[in-house]
Amino acid sequence: MLNWNDYHIEDTAAAATTGQTSAEPTTVPEPASVAAPQALEPAVVSPEPVAVAAAVVPPADAPPPDRIAQAAQAVANIDVAPGLEELEMGAARVTVDEKAMINCRVDLNQLVPFKYDWAWQKYIDGCANHWMPQEVNMTADVATWRSADGLTEDERRIIMRSLGYFSTADSLVANNLVLGIYRLITNPECRQYILRQAFEEAIHTHAYQYCIESLGMDEGEVFNMYREVPTVAKKAAWSISHTRNLSDPTFSTGTLESDQTLLRNLIGFYAVTEGIFFYCGFTQILSMGRRNKMTGVAEQFQYILRDESMHLNFGIDVINQIKLENPHLWTEEFQTEAIQMILEGTQLEVDYARDTMPRGVLGMNAAMMEEYLQFIANRRLSQLGLPEQFPGVQNPFPWMSEIMDLRKEKNFFETRVIEYQTGGALTWD
Repeated sequence: MLNWNDYHIEDTAAAATTGQTSAEPTTVPEPASVAAPQALEPAVVSPEPVAVAAAVVPPADAPPPDRIAQAAQAVANIDVAPGLEELEMGAARVTVDEKAMINCRVDLNQLVPFKYDWAWQKYIDGCANHWMPQEVNMTADVATWRSADGLTEDERRIIMRSLGYFSTADSLVANNLVLGIYRLITNPECRQYILRQAFEEAIHTHAYQYCIESLGMDEGEVFNMYREVPTVAKKAAWSISHTRNLSDPTFSTGTLESDQTLLRNLIGFYAVTEGIFFYCGFTQILSMGRRNKMTGVAEQFQYILRDESMHLNFGIDVINQIKLENPHLWTEEFQTEAIQMILEGTQLEVDYARDTMPRGVLGMNAAMMEEYLQFIANRRLSQLGLPEQFPGVQNPFPWMSEIMDLRKEKNFFETRVIEYQTGGALTWD
């Protein structure tokens, strides 16, 4: 709330810096049309005027200072010792053996030599897979969305729910990356990939906004869905509660308890949020694209899934590397907790599938999706070296594995998906 007395003090200081150095502090009368608030305590004003050095305001006829000479003098007087002390290792060169995934004390500004070549390769691959949402033609999608008989109500529900969840989920993911994971992972080549991942999350959020805007949806309704639709809200709440420490600026590692907390958060982040929560929506949208419906939205989801598959694999590698370097963290009790987290995430995604598919649609139903999610959960458990919890389940959507496992790029001039480096061409058939 404004206080005119505060303005008196500020104006006094301003007058001093412009050469008004009278013995009494300068005051500015209150405007007649504005009454000073009566409920506020008056500002405390020093009884003595603030002294101002004469050098602050040079005489009018003084020559201009030699700024170049001042800069040269400042540079000559720089003491390099304090800066080197902050680097922990002084001027020593980094060796591979000194690098570690967490709690590393070595200079993180020295990228090479690489200890984790796989992290650098993922960064290179991520750059090669670059894409932007505006490159995807949404004309056919707009016509289908606006047509009264273009989509069934169940199909519209799937589109709305998917855009509603993902539009904010990737923002939550980006927050964790930028505010916590980058700081807590103490390896420069891994950090290089994390920077690439953060940029890709920004592209994904951009893509969802581009779809929402192109289709003319109510942006407020879609972006706020994670607070209004229970099955969406529960997934968002679980992710926030199980990755809370990542965005806590006061959280640090270095003890058994804090290192396990980080590992627990990374499992919640990579294995569940990115490794389970995305798969029902991706399968639904990509199945729609295979039926030549909403192909622009489906194309963008395909690129996003390609990115997310790499994010997931990177995260699993990071978790396993932390386990390898810190075996004391991977206790039986901790493993039981990790299994429970994945089972909870699977159940939340099953509930979401039932909500978005109350009836059969797009050649699938909630029961098929439940089996698929159990198959995905087994895969996440196996990747972490944990026992599978759903014996005998099969993948009812083998075409999803094809989309995830092959690396592809788009030829935007021929508007078809083509092979990228390895694998075969993919069509929506």
